[in-house]
Amino acid sequence: MNGTILVGTAGQGILRSVDDGATWHRLGLKEAIEFDGTVRALAVDPSDPRRVLAGADVGICLSTDGGAHFQRVASPADGQTVWALAFCPTDPQLVLAGTGAPSRACMYRSRDGGRSWQTLDVELPEFCAGVNRPRILTIAFHPQKAGEAWFGVEEGGAWRTRDAGDSWERIDTPGRGINNSDIHAIAVLPATADAPAKHIVVTVNSVCESTDDAESFRCHPSKDRFDGLYYTRTVQPLDAEGRELLLAIGDGTPGSRTRIYRSEDRGQTWAQTLLNTAPNSTVWAFGTHASDRGLLFAGTKYGHLLRSTNGGRSWFKEWRDFSEITSVAWTPFVAPVHAHPQSIN
Repeated sequence: MNGTILVGTAGQGILRSVDDGATWHRLGLKEAIEFDGTVRALAVDPSDPRRVLAGADVGICLSTDGGAHFQRVASPADGQTVWALAFCPTDPQLVLAGTGAPSRACMYRSRDGGRSWQTLDVELPEFCAGVNRPRILTIAFHPQKAGEAWFGVEEGGAWRTRDAGDSWERIDTPGRGINNSDIHAIAVLPATADAPAKHIVVTVNSVCESTDDAESFRCHPSKDRFDGLYYTRTVQPLDAEGRELLLAIGDGTPGSRTRIYRSEDRGQTWAQTLLNTAPNSTVWAFGTHASDRGLLFAGTKYGHLLRSTNGGRSWFKEWRDFSEITSVAWTPFVAPVHAHPQSIN
């Protein structure tokens, strides 16, 4: 594989490999992101694989060399912990970011690819019952409608905008069918010749699906569909049509058992994938890039990094263990290796 693997962690900042995982290096001592800091989110610009945004405990940071260096972008999120980042696939100049614990949960928008930011007008609670301070865990754009985007809060509900963030509507309201305000992941699948657009909202214990533009949802308890496992962590579309999906689930957080399921029919049915090494905790994050749909990564809460080279059908553990993995990304751009990298090998 030619490219750069980036692993965001709680406790080791960002670790990167430019030699297919043979060696790993932390960021240097003078980077905006501390080499022992926390990075909750990574997002690669779909229009330029050199540009990577990182959501850190210092705010929003930008790399223009594939993750070799990061600079903090001045924004209203300075000093806050950024938990989620997403580029709009149809307009990469449009980017959304969400913060959370220990910071206040807020949403931010960039109209210039992450160079400048503004605070969006959506009011979220300062505290909640389950995790004390809410955190925005997921942001998803509609792949066919540039103005439609979603975000989900643990705990604080599922929200949608139709005007690129100017206004927001809460979707998990009574009568719509979403059974829990603890939202872990959201995916929007495009309309195809034989299927309408589909909205998938993953709560802590269910997968909720809508095919009527989010007017109503059918929620399926995860323990009934996924071999008794309930802690539904994240969902990842794999192809442009939304036919192939991955879903990560475990028996809790951090958990002691986890599985990855794969669907080839837009989430109607799921099949367990092969994990050649039993992960040490719940799978927390997936890393993908459109340039190679076969190459995928997954990270666990307690630092196992898994790799698939066949589109997620089977997985092998990488030799290096990490601290808590919070996000994974890879870019086909090979980041430069400098004279004095912070090696962890």
